[in-house]
Amino acid sequence: MMEFKENQAIYLQIADQFVENILQRKWTVGEKIPSIRDTAVEFEVNPNTTMRTFNYLQDKGIIFNKRGLGYFVADDGYEKTRALKKEQFLEEDLPALFRNMEMLGITFSDLQTYYSKYNQNGHDK
Repeated sequence: MMEFKENQAIYLQIADQFVENILQRKWTVGEKIPSIRDTAVEFEVNPNTTMRTFNYLQDKGIIFNKRGLGYFVADDGYEKTRALKKEQFLEEDLPALFRNMEMLGITFSDLQTYYSKYNQNGHDK
């Protein structure tokens, strides 16, 4: 079961998980994704919550519904997912990172050193 954060709507947290699956290419363009019901069971949430996730992702153009067949990753789903995640990063994560860097006295030079070490250890970019 996924541990949900209290400061963000559950359907958006599930959407983030879907976004990661697409960005990590676990789900590729045109591929069928788990159903609303299967997702509700997997995350142990109400199907209405997962329906909100699917509606959100569909509104963003990341997934689409083939009537009677289910939901699939859109042809430009990877690009739209990446753009959405980048926008979220720039608006939410980066300001928080800058605040933390300032409070902790971490410089951009320090950050570059940590990033180099991160890449040397073979982590995904």
